[in-house]
Amino acid sequence: MSNPVTTVINPRDRDLGGFSVRRVLPAAQQRTVGPFVFFDHMGPAAFPAGKGVNVRPHPHIGLATVTYLFEGEIMHRDSLGVEQAVRPGDVNWMTAGRGIVHSERTAAEVNAVEHRLHGIQSWIGLPLADEETDPSFFHHGADSLPQIAQGGVTLRLIAGTAFGHTAPVKTFSPMFYLDAPLPAGALVPLPDGHEERAVYVVDGEVSIAGEPYTSGQMVVVAPDVDVSIDAVSDSRAMLLGGAPMDGPRHIWWNFVSSSQDRIEQAKDDWKNQRFDGVAGDDEFIPLPETSQP
Repeated sequence: MSNPVTTVINPRDRDLGGFSVRRVLPAAQQRTVGPFVFFDHMGPAAFPAGKGVNVRPHPHIGLATVTYLFEGEIMHRDSLGVEQAVRPGDVNWMTAGRGIVHSERTAAEVNAVEHRLHGIQSWIGLPLADEETDPSFFHHGADSLPQIAQGGVTLRLIAGTAFGHTAPVKTFSPMFYLDAPLPAGALVPLPDGHEERAVYVVDGEVSIAGEPYTSGQMVVVAPDVDVSIDAVSDSRAMLLGGAPMDGPRHIWWNFVSSSQDRIEQAKDDWKNQRFDGVAGDDEFIPLPETSQP
């Protein structure tokens, strides 16, 4: 059988104001995987007391954000009035649609002591029919997510459908997103039935089709091919993918749209403060001069 791996993406470091992340998507050789248009690996990072994540209010359009933590806590606040602590294993799905503003900060009680943060933030592109849907936010606790036994390990289904299970969060197109803790020697299949699929190695080392891959690498595989992930060491991987986007998308800063004119409108709206604000938080991130994908 020919090698099922079609692309290997190595991350780029990005500084988010004193906090470094590894940016995987979009990449020059692969801009999207299924509906995933953006994929950041945050940490693992250790913060001294008094230091933490402090992302001021900023806008989004045309996408859904998924914040998923392995360690730590982030306080989410948005222009819908939602205030929700994001904790390990929970799913926090924010649909921007026609426009939403949110902030992500370390809560005061967490910030008072040394603390850690480790997780993934991803953006899901919305189909053409849903780009201007009403904004919303849904929180699903870890206990509400399907636990799926495969290859002697237990996978957590974050969103979408895999191995005959469906996660509770409402999605807008066919997709899957799994958290896969892999003890050394585990052999786990990648879900089939999805046109685009990838494995992101969070920690450790895995082997796919006999080739080793380590923390920070995203491995994109061909459709309609049986693929398994072999844990060389104690590892953790995210399994993701789904149906491809229904047409190209423009990405500029925090805005995603099929229309460049819509991006320009969102830029002007933010510059002139036409978006709804976050209650109790008068700070904001100014519109940047250039976008850094």
